[in-house]
Amino acid sequence: MRKCIILLVFMALCCMASAQEFRCTVSVNTEKLATTNQTYETTDTKKFAEDMKEAMETFINNRKWTNLDFEQHEKLDCSISLVITRRTSATDFMGQMSVQMRRPVYNSNYTSGLFNHLGINDFMFTYNETQPLDFDPNTFFDNLSSTMAYYCYIMLGIYFDSFGRMGGTAFYEMAQTICQTAASVSPEQKGWKQTNGSKARYWFMENHTNSAYEALREAYYLYNREGLDLMTKDQVKARENIIMALKMVQQVNKMKSNLLSVVQFVDVKMQEIISIFTPATPDEKKQIYLIIKDISLVNANKIKDWNI
Repeated sequence: MRKCIILLVFMALCCMASAQEFRCTVSVNTEKLATTNQTYETTDTKKFAEDMKEAMETFINNRKWTNLDFEQHEKLDCSISLVITRRTSATDFMGQMSVQMRRPVYNSNYTSGLFNHLGINDFMFTYNETQPLDFDPNTFFDNLSSTMAYYCYIMLGIYFDSFGRMGGTAFYEMAQTICQTAASVSPEQKGWKQTNGSKARYWFMENHTNSAYEALREAYYLYNREGLDLMTKDQVKARENIIMALKMVQQVNKMKSNLLSVVQFVDVKMQEIISIFTPATPDEKKQIYLIIKDISLVNANKIKDWNI
Protein backbone atom coordinates (compact mmCIF):
# COMPACT_ATOMS: atom_id res chain seq x y z
CA MET A 1 0.00 0.00 0.00
CA ARG A 2 2.86 2.39 0.90
CA LYS A 3 4.47 1.77 -2.50
CA CYS A 4 1.15 2.46 -4.26
CA ILE A 5 0.73 5.75 -2.41
CA ILE A 6 4.28 6.82 -3.27
CA LEU A 7 3.66 5.93 -6.92
CA LEU A 8 0.40 7.91 -7.01
CA VAL A 9 2.09 10.94 -5.46
CA PHE A 10 4.94 10.68 -7.97
CA MET A 11 2.49 10.47 -10.89
CA ALA A 12 0.57 13.48 -9.57
CA LEU A 13 3.77 15.49 -9.31
CA CYS A 14 4.68 14.52 -12.87
CA CYS A 15 1.28 15.69 -14.09
CA MET A 16 1.70 18.97 -12.25
CA ALA A 17 5.14 19.42 -13.76
CA SER A 18 3.79 18.92 -17.26
CA ALA A 19 0.86 21.28 -16.74
CA GLN A 20 2.79 24.53 -16.88
CA GLU A 21 3.07 26.26 -20.23
CA PHE A 22 6.62 27.60 -20.43
CA ARG A 23 10.11 26.21 -20.71
CA CYS A 24 11.92 29.50 -20.25
CA THR A 25 15.62 30.04 -19.69
CA VAL A 26 16.73 33.30 -18.08
CA SER A 27 20.09 35.00 -18.05
CA VAL A 28 20.94 37.89 -15.73
CA ASN A 29 24.05 39.92 -16.49
CA THR A 30 25.41 42.10 -13.67
CA GLU A 31 28.88 42.78 -15.08
CA LYS A 32 28.27 46.53 -15.21
CA LEU A 33 27.54 46.48 -11.48
CA ALA A 34 30.77 44.75 -10.55
CA THR A 35 32.43 47.99 -9.44
CA THR A 36 29.50 49.34 -7.42
CA ASN A 37 30.14 50.32 -3.81
CA GLN A 38 26.63 49.32 -2.79
CA THR A 39 26.27 45.96 -1.09
CA TYR A 40 23.91 43.12 -1.94
CA GLU A 41 22.17 40.86 0.51
CA THR A 42 24.61 38.18 -0.61
CA THR A 43 27.58 40.62 -0.98
CA ASP A 44 28.37 38.61 -4.13
CA THR A 45 27.21 39.91 -7.53
CA LYS A 46 27.57 36.48 -9.14
CA LYS A 47 25.41 34.86 -6.48
CA PHE A 48 22.95 37.74 -6.74
CA ALA A 49 22.60 37.16 -10.51
CA GLU A 50 22.17 33.41 -10.02
CA ASP A 51 19.49 33.92 -7.37
CA MET A 52 17.65 36.42 -9.54
CA LYS A 53 17.82 34.10 -12.55
CA GLU A 54 16.35 31.27 -10.46
CA ALA A 55 13.59 33.53 -9.12
CA MET A 56 12.62 34.68 -12.62
CA GLU A 57 12.63 31.14 -14.05
CA THR A 58 10.53 29.91 -11.11
CA PHE A 59 8.09 32.76 -11.62
CA ILE A 60 7.55 31.86 -15.30
CA ASN A 61 8.00 28.11 -15.44
CA ASN A 62 6.21 27.07 -12.24
CA ARG A 63 3.16 29.27 -12.69
CA LYS A 64 -0.08 28.22 -14.41
CA TRP A 65 -0.84 30.89 -17.03
CA THR A 66 -3.81 29.23 -18.71
CA ASN A 67 -6.51 26.66 -17.91
CA LEU A 68 -4.97 24.26 -20.44
CA ASP A 69 -2.68 21.30 -19.82
CA PHE A 70 0.57 21.20 -21.76
CA GLU A 71 2.68 18.11 -22.36
CA GLN A 72 6.43 18.55 -22.03
CA HIS A 73 6.94 18.70 -25.80
CA GLU A 74 4.16 21.32 -26.11
CA LYS A 75 5.70 23.86 -23.75
CA LEU A 76 6.62 27.26 -25.15
CA ASP A 77 10.34 27.47 -25.70
CA CYS A 78 11.48 30.96 -24.78
CA SER A 79 14.34 32.90 -23.25
CA ILE A 80 14.70 36.17 -21.37
CA SER A 81 17.91 38.11 -21.06
CA LEU A 82 18.23 40.86 -18.48
CA VAL A 83 21.27 43.11 -18.52
CA ILE A 84 21.40 45.23 -15.38
CA THR A 85 23.24 48.46 -16.06
CA ARG A 86 22.59 50.51 -12.96
CA ARG A 87 21.56 50.28 -9.33
CA THR A 88 19.73 53.33 -8.02
CA SER A 89 18.96 52.08 -4.49
CA ALA A 90 19.21 48.95 -2.39
CA THR A 91 16.44 47.23 -4.36
CA ASP A 92 15.95 49.44 -7.43
CA PHE A 93 17.64 48.75 -10.74
CA MET A 94 17.77 49.82 -14.36
CA GLY A 95 18.67 47.74 -17.38
CA GLN A 96 17.56 46.15 -20.63
CA MET A 97 15.31 43.12 -21.10
CA SER A 98 15.13 41.08 -24.29
CA VAL A 99 12.62 38.29 -24.97
CA GLN A 100 12.68 35.51 -27.55
CA MET A 101 10.28 32.68 -28.37
CA ARG A 102 10.53 29.79 -30.81
CA ARG A 103 7.91 27.45 -32.25
CA PRO A 104 8.37 23.81 -33.32
CA VAL A 105 7.62 23.12 -36.98
CA TYR A 106 5.48 20.08 -37.72
CA ASN A 107 7.24 16.87 -38.72
CA SER A 108 10.74 18.32 -38.35
CA ASN A 109 13.45 19.11 -35.82
CA TYR A 110 13.36 22.76 -36.84
CA THR A 111 12.13 25.53 -34.54
CA SER A 112 11.04 28.86 -35.99
CA GLY A 113 11.35 32.22 -34.30
CA LEU A 114 7.99 33.75 -33.39
CA PHE A 115 8.95 36.63 -31.15
CA ASN A 116 12.21 38.50 -30.68
CA HIS A 117 12.12 41.79 -28.85
CA LEU A 118 15.04 43.83 -27.59
CA GLY A 119 13.81 46.40 -25.13
CA ILE A 120 15.21 49.88 -24.73
CA ASN A 121 17.91 50.44 -22.15
CA ASP A 122 15.79 52.15 -19.49
CA PHE A 123 13.84 49.28 -17.95
CA MET A 124 13.35 50.22 -14.30
CA PHE A 125 12.41 47.58 -11.75
CA THR A 126 12.53 46.64 -8.10
CA TYR A 127 13.93 43.33 -6.92
CA ASN A 128 14.33 42.16 -3.35
CA GLU A 129 16.28 38.95 -2.93
CA THR A 130 14.36 38.06 0.23
CA GLN A 131 10.91 38.28 -1.36
CA PRO A 132 9.45 35.94 -3.99
CA LEU A 133 8.09 37.44 -7.21
CA ASP A 134 4.31 37.53 -7.29
CA PHE A 135 1.64 38.39 -9.84
CA ASP A 136 -2.04 39.18 -10.22
CA PRO A 137 -3.38 40.79 -13.43
CA ASN A 138 -5.41 43.31 -11.45
CA THR A 139 -2.70 44.14 -8.91
CA PHE A 140 0.62 45.83 -9.49
CA PHE A 141 3.22 44.25 -7.20
CA ASP A 142 6.32 45.43 -9.03
CA ASN A 143 7.52 46.26 -12.54
CA LEU A 144 9.62 43.12 -12.97
CA SER A 145 6.84 40.62 -12.31
CA SER A 146 4.26 42.61 -14.31
CA THR A 147 6.64 42.91 -17.27
CA MET A 148 7.45 39.20 -17.30
CA ALA A 149 3.76 38.33 -17.00
CA TYR A 150 2.94 40.74 -19.81
CA TYR A 151 5.44 39.10 -22.16
CA CYS A 152 4.20 35.64 -21.18
CA TYR A 153 0.71 36.56 -22.34
CA ILE A 154 1.99 38.25 -25.50
CA MET A 155 3.95 35.10 -26.32
CA LEU A 156 0.96 32.88 -25.57
CA GLY A 157 -1.15 35.05 -27.85
CA ILE A 158 1.27 34.83 -30.76
CA TYR A 159 1.84 31.11 -30.16
CA PHE A 160 -1.88 30.30 -30.24
CA ASP A 161 -2.44 32.60 -33.23
CA SER A 162 0.16 30.52 -35.08
CA PHE A 163 -1.81 27.31 -34.50
CA GLY A 164 -5.38 28.57 -34.90
CA ARG A 165 -6.92 31.61 -36.57
CA MET A 166 -7.27 34.36 -33.94
CA GLY A 167 -6.49 31.76 -31.30
CA GLY A 168 -4.61 34.13 -29.01
CA THR A 169 -7.34 36.68 -28.28
CA ALA A 170 -7.80 35.84 -24.58
CA PHE A 171 -4.07 36.15 -23.93
CA TYR A 172 -3.73 39.55 -25.60
CA GLU A 173 -6.65 40.71 -23.46
CA MET A 174 -4.73 39.61 -20.37
CA ALA A 175 -1.73 41.61 -21.57
CA GLN A 176 -4.09 44.57 -22.01
CA THR A 177 -5.29 44.22 -18.40
CA ILE A 178 -1.69 44.16 -17.17
CA CYS A 179 -0.93 47.31 -19.18
CA GLN A 180 -3.93 49.16 -17.86
CA THR A 181 -3.25 48.14 -14.25
CA ALA A 182 0.42 49.11 -14.38
CA ALA A 183 -0.26 52.43 -16.12
CA SER A 184 -2.90 53.43 -13.56
CA VAL A 185 -1.22 52.19 -10.39
CA SER A 186 2.40 53.05 -11.21
CA PRO A 187 2.40 55.79 -13.88
CA GLU A 188 6.07 56.63 -13.25
CA GLN A 189 7.10 53.26 -14.71
CA LYS A 190 7.96 53.58 -18.39
CA GLY A 191 6.62 51.28 -21.07
CA TRP A 192 2.98 50.87 -20.10
CA LYS A 193 1.53 53.94 -21.84
CA GLN A 194 1.37 54.98 -25.48
CA THR A 195 3.23 58.17 -24.61
CA ASN A 196 6.28 56.13 -23.58
CA GLY A 197 7.66 55.89 -27.12
CA SER A 198 7.26 53.70 -30.20
CA LYS A 199 8.83 50.66 -28.51
CA ALA A 200 6.69 50.81 -25.38
CA ARG A 201 5.09 47.57 -24.22
CA TYR A 202 1.76 49.28 -24.73
CA TRP A 203 2.13 48.98 -28.50
CA PHE A 204 2.54 45.20 -28.70
CA MET A 205 -0.71 44.89 -26.80
CA GLU A 206 -2.44 47.55 -28.88
CA ASN A 207 -1.32 46.07 -32.21
CA HIS A 208 -2.82 42.70 -31.28
CA THR A 209 -6.08 43.90 -29.76
CA ASN A 210 -6.90 46.54 -32.39
CA SER A 211 -9.41 45.00 -34.81
CA ALA A 212 -8.01 47.15 -37.62
CA TYR A 213 -4.84 45.03 -37.58
CA GLU A 214 -6.45 41.58 -37.53
CA ALA A 215 -4.73 40.70 -40.81
CA LEU A 216 -1.44 40.61 -38.89
CA ARG A 217 -2.82 37.96 -36.59
CA GLU A 218 -4.20 36.01 -39.55
CA ALA A 219 -0.69 36.15 -41.01
CA TYR A 220 0.73 34.33 -37.96
CA TYR A 221 -1.56 31.39 -38.71
CA LEU A 222 -1.10 31.37 -42.48
CA TYR A 223 2.69 31.73 -42.33
CA ASN A 224 3.26 29.13 -39.62
CA ARG A 225 0.43 26.58 -39.72
CA GLU A 226 -0.34 26.67 -43.45
CA GLY A 227 3.21 27.55 -44.48
CA LEU A 228 6.02 26.16 -42.34
CA ASP A 229 4.04 23.17 -41.07
CA LEU A 230 3.27 22.22 -44.67
CA MET A 231 6.87 22.40 -45.92
CA THR A 232 7.62 18.68 -45.57
CA LYS A 233 4.44 17.77 -47.45
CA ASP A 234 4.01 20.39 -50.19
CA GLN A 235 6.71 23.04 -50.51
CA VAL A 236 5.08 24.83 -53.44
CA LYS A 237 1.78 25.28 -51.57
CA ALA A 238 3.66 26.18 -48.38
CA ARG A 239 5.59 28.95 -50.14
CA GLU A 240 2.37 30.20 -51.73
CA ASN A 241 0.77 30.48 -48.28
CA ILE A 242 3.81 32.22 -46.83
CA ILE A 243 3.64 34.80 -49.64
CA MET A 244 -0.05 35.32 -48.87
CA ALA A 245 0.80 35.78 -45.19
CA LEU A 246 3.45 38.38 -45.99
CA LYS A 247 0.94 40.21 -48.19
CA MET A 248 -1.32 40.41 -45.14
CA VAL A 249 1.52 41.91 -43.13
CA GLN A 250 2.10 44.33 -46.03
CA GLN A 251 -1.59 45.25 -45.93
CA VAL A 252 -1.33 46.19 -42.25
CA ASN A 253 1.84 48.15 -42.93
CA LYS A 254 0.01 50.19 -45.60
CA MET A 255 -2.59 51.11 -43.02
CA LYS A 256 0.05 52.34 -40.59
CA SER A 257 3.77 52.12 -41.24
CA ASN A 258 6.36 51.09 -38.66
CA LEU A 259 3.94 49.30 -36.36
CA LEU A 260 6.03 47.65 -33.65
CA SER A 261 4.48 44.22 -34.25
CA VAL A 262 4.92 44.42 -38.04
CA VAL A 263 8.59 45.35 -37.65
CA GLN A 264 8.99 42.49 -35.16
CA PHE A 265 7.28 40.00 -37.50
CA VAL A 266 9.56 40.77 -40.44
CA ASP A 267 12.75 41.06 -38.42
CA VAL A 268 12.29 37.71 -36.67
CA LYS A 269 11.33 35.88 -39.88
CA MET A 270 13.73 37.48 -42.38
CA GLN A 271 16.57 34.95 -42.30
CA GLU A 272 14.03 32.16 -42.47
CA ILE A 273 12.35 33.77 -45.48
CA ILE A 274 15.71 33.99 -47.23
CA SER A 275 16.37 30.32 -46.55
CA ILE A 276 12.92 29.25 -47.78
CA PHE A 277 12.88 31.30 -50.98
CA THR A 278 16.51 31.09 -52.10
CA PRO A 279 15.67 27.91 -54.09
CA ALA A 280 12.26 29.29 -55.18
CA THR A 281 11.22 30.43 -58.64
CA PRO A 282 12.23 33.89 -59.96
CA ASP A 283 8.60 34.99 -59.79
CA GLU A 284 8.30 34.00 -56.11
CA LYS A 285 11.56 35.74 -55.30
CA LYS A 286 10.42 38.93 -56.98
CA GLN A 287 7.13 38.86 -55.08
CA ILE A 288 9.00 38.46 -51.78
CA TYR A 289 11.40 41.27 -52.65
CA LEU A 290 8.63 43.72 -53.51
CA ILE A 291 6.68 42.88 -50.34
CA ILE A 292 9.70 43.22 -48.06
CA LYS A 293 10.83 46.41 -49.81
CA ASP A 294 7.43 47.93 -49.12
CA ILE A 295 7.66 47.01 -45.43
CA SER A 296 11.35 47.30 -44.58
CA LEU A 297 14.08 48.76 -46.79
CA VAL A 298 16.73 47.49 -44.38
CA ASN A 299 15.60 43.90 -44.83
CA ALA A 300 14.99 44.37 -48.57
CA ASN A 301 18.69 45.17 -48.99
CA LYS A 302 19.46 41.62 -47.87
CA ILE A 303 17.67 40.27 -50.97
CA LYS A 304 18.12 43.11 -53.45
CA ASP A 305 19.48 40.65 -56.04
CA TRP A 306 16.04 38.99 -56.00
CA ASN A 307 14.53 41.95 -57.86
CA ILE A 308 14.75 40.00 -61.09
